Amino acid sequence: MAMNTFLDHFASQFDETDSAIFKPDTKFKDLEEWSSLLALSIIAMIDEEYDVAIKGDNIRNAETIEDLFKTIQSKK
Repeated sequence: MAMNTFLDHFASQFDETDSAIFKPDTKFKDLEEWSSLLALSIIAMIDEEYDVAIKGDNIRNAETIEDLFKTIQSKK
């Protein structure tokens, strides 16, 4: 799994946020569009694209997109 591919999948969950904003060190929970509904979309995307089940705690504990990426890698 490559970080660039994960960034693309992650960014695709957002409708109003410019995809150029999404970098490994982006603090995704600080984005204006972030919501609990988006968190559920991210969880579903990770399950579908990477066959990894994560929980809300994993998202709550992640500060950046890279933190979430590392969590997924550790579960593969």
